[in-house]
Amino acid sequence: MEIMSVKSVAHPDQLDADALRALAQQLMGELDETRQVVAKQAHDIHFKGTHIRKLTHEIAVLRRYRFGKKSEQLGGEQGLLLEDAVDADIAAIAQELINLGGPQPKQKTVSQPKRQALPPELPRVQIHHEPHSTTCPCGCQMQRIGEAITEKLDYIPGVFSVEQHIRGKWACRQCETLTQAPMPAQVIDKGIATSGLLTHVLVAKYADHLPLYRQEQIYARAGVKIPRSTLAEWVGVCGVRLQPLVDALREVILNAPVVHADETPVQVLQPGSKKTHRAYLWAYAPGAFQDLKAVVYDFTEGRSGAHARAFLGDWRGVLVCDDYSGYKAGFAQGIAEAGCMAHARRKFYELHKSGKSQIAEQALKTIGQLYEIEALSAGMSPDERQRLREQQARPIAEALHAWMTAHRIKVPEGTDIARVLDYSLKRWAALTRYLDDGRLPIDNNHIENQIRPIALGRKNWLFAGSLRAGRRAAAAMSLIQSAKMNGHDPYAYLKDVLTRLPTHPNSRIEELLPHRWRPDTA
Repeated sequence: MEIMSVKSVAHPDQLDADALRALAQQLMGELDETRQVVAKQAHDIHFKGTHIRKLTHEIAVLRRYRFGKKSEQLGGEQGLLLEDAVDADIAAIAQELINLGGPQPKQKTVSQPKRQALPPELPRVQIHHEPHSTTCPCGCQMQRIGEAITEKLDYIPGVFSVEQHIRGKWACRQCETLTQAPMPAQVIDKGIATSGLLTHVLVAKYADHLPLYRQEQIYARAGVKIPRSTLAEWVGVCGVRLQPLVDALREVILNAPVVHADETPVQVLQPGSKKTHRAYLWAYAPGAFQDLKAVVYDFTEGRSGAHARAFLGDWRGVLVCDDYSGYKAGFAQGIAEAGCMAHARRKFYELHKSGKSQIAEQALKTIGQLYEIEALSAGMSPDERQRLREQQARPIAEALHAWMTAHRIKVPEGTDIARVLDYSLKRWAALTRYLDDGRLPIDNNHIENQIRPIALGRKNWLFAGSLRAGRRAAAAMSLIQSAKMNGHDPYAYLKDVLTRLPTHPNSRIEELLPHRWRPDTA
């Protein structure tokens, strides 16, 4: 008997059901994606709305102070410094609101300084801008019918000059089309200042520590009157524009396996108060033996360890620091600690200087031997440095530890020598961690050298005018000091950055960082 094979054929209804199920799954997937997009947009809108309300309230408070009753304000140089900070804060907040797409801040009700004509005796540098093509879309050749002249005040250190941007006006007589080259993009489009003048104001304020009221006097002697409120507005806007570079520099530093950290106090004054309180400026830099040369300053209201943890974020590496307890929480979360031998040595030095202690003298000699070995390792690779330390430094360090332990047993509790010995013995693991890793320095002097400019500034400006002013100073000084570390003239670097920044893609912001910037790119 012949057996016929019959193919199994699905019923049409079955095919329709499978197709519908597949379509339903596809639609559900698209719906989930749409919900996620909507949720993210709602979150962004909520964040922007909250931030805009916060900034709007902050600018209202500052304006009430700045243009309120004079009896509530400070007098003398303190008042001048604080007014500069408030004016810069107002300009910075206004720029942030514009960046967020918020409402244009209401203008001040008081009369603003009237912009005076630029002195005719200043030299003029003419810069011509013409359209790329003077052929009209209709095919006719355009004719030059005039020009528009925009004057911007420039400053080459020691000399004022005026840039005249001459933009020819071209018209087609047949179809009456008018063409004119646009003005080059500026950091402050409607201001009179070029990037050169803005850079000079920033460098004078944050590198040379000249307050704005002194700069105002210097410019007036040169024949140009620029109100302090105008200088402050320039500083505020530039601070906002430069912040993305500082954020990018922070990310670069946190890619390093070794980071130095230190902090120093700075007095800060808030509007409405005639007293200062202690804030802190933290400094972070890559390891001293790394090729990357950079530093980022972080201005905070206090010295809480939460500020250091917020800056470091998810970074997990070796942190070179002193014995400040604020870093301890980070060590519990996976950050390795490397101590500072210079701090330990300093305590023995102070003890020897005050009491001629023989124990302190012997400790100083032994620690000096460790530093002599470090001097020999200059220019070595990490592996070569570690081998040298293993052969020569480790035996000395072990002998020093045994010697300190033996003497600690003999000295009474509560004495100065007991406290000095305890400092080193309790931190011995951190102090000698550099022996196990050729990438680590023996001390934290690298970052302390980057904090010295801050100490110099404190002698000049005494305090920061506000928390926002402190953060703005930290950002500007981060770029200026990093430029110096890479051998750049801060003026040449910042002038080029401010010139290119308005048209530079944010996706390539790293190209403008001090360690990647080159003068020939200007």
